[in-house]
Amino acid sequence: MPTTQLPALTGPVVIRFGRLGDTILLQPLLHKLHMRYGRPCQLLALGDWSPALYSAQPEVAGCIPLRSQYGPIWMRPQRWRAALALRRLRGSPFYICEPEFRTRTKVRPMLALAGVPAEHCTFIEDIPSIEDEHWVDWLLRFADTTPAAFRASCASMALPVHAAPQLHVSAAERVDRDAWLREQGMGGRPLVLLQPANKRTMRWNGVRAAEDDDKSWPAERWAALARAISYRLPQAQVLFCGSAAEAGYLDTLLAVTDAESPRIAAAALPLGRLKALLEIAHSMVSIDTGPAHLAAAMGCPLVVLMGNRSPQLWTPRSGSGSEVRLLGGLPAVRRVDEIETAQVVSAWRALRGRTAAETAHQDAVETIAYSAGCAG
Repeated sequence: MPTTQLPALTGPVVIRFGRLGDTILLQPLLHKLHMRYGRPCQLLALGDWSPALYSAQPEVAGCIPLRSQYGPIWMRPQRWRAALALRRLRGSPFYICEPEFRTRTKVRPMLALAGVPAEHCTFIEDIPSIEDEHWVDWLLRFADTTPAAFRASCASMALPVHAAPQLHVSAAERVDRDAWLREQGMGGRPLVLLQPANKRTMRWNGVRAAEDDDKSWPAERWAALARAISYRLPQAQVLFCGSAAEAGYLDTLLAVTDAESPRIAAAALPLGRLKALLEIAHSMVSIDTGPAHLAAAMGCPLVVLMGNRSPQLWTPRSGSGSEVRLLGGLPAVRRVDEIETAQVVSAWRALRGRTAAETAHQDAVETIAYSAGCAG
């Protein structure tokens, strides 16, 4: 029986089977839904990054983990557990932010197994995208829709929501960051992060061939950039960063850099630590990839190298107004390796990086305690 007159008993459930950057771009939508329904959201997203991303966000009450959407549901225990978690939430409004048909075919069976009524669901596929519309703007338009069962109880929201992600750091993440910086002997220095890899960089048998990756920037150019930054800002710590799977690639870049100074280093970072470092970093230079969106969401001044993608759709946005400088992207550039080292150095030098005083102020104002759980 339709529940057309009943308010949601829990907050909205948001589903997105995307990559790290896709999950970060959900934040304005999650915030808007929190404001509309008066309850924080439950988030079902791929990967293990959602709890780290949203560890200190009031708009997220919990994260339902799911490593992969592939394979028959009956052969994937984690998909069963996710479906059971959805079943417990089936009285909620469901927002399915998945535009890809192949992936939607994975979502709908889970909703059916969970017994989620059709009138509790709304799908972004039913909201046509606008040419050259940024993903965040499309998501915010989607957040204005209401599943049929809740239209009588959930009014539209007149107040605007900032159309850019803004993330926070938990107290535990700050403690971990500060301890790690002390252990590495990096405490007290301005920190410049370099993000050279993207999801396509690594294959099962090593680094993907550069010609097969339009986001690949040559190792010698990363090395030259690191040296230029260290020369320009000699008191800074320059840090090549990436995931644990990219550790060998980072070591290769460090070897090519041939830096005797400990002021140029490499580290494979868990996501929560990277997020906390971006809260205080002077600046970041990154390939167009998830950590670039994370840097912008953390208010870290940023230079982004973009390949065969549209800047109108995918440029990282900063909810705090920090500077984002973009190089490359369609239609002028189809491959990141078309961008010269001098262009990147010049863009980084033009950034207004965080000062030590701004970093101290950031730590001082972030005194509100947030909490989020992990369901399933």
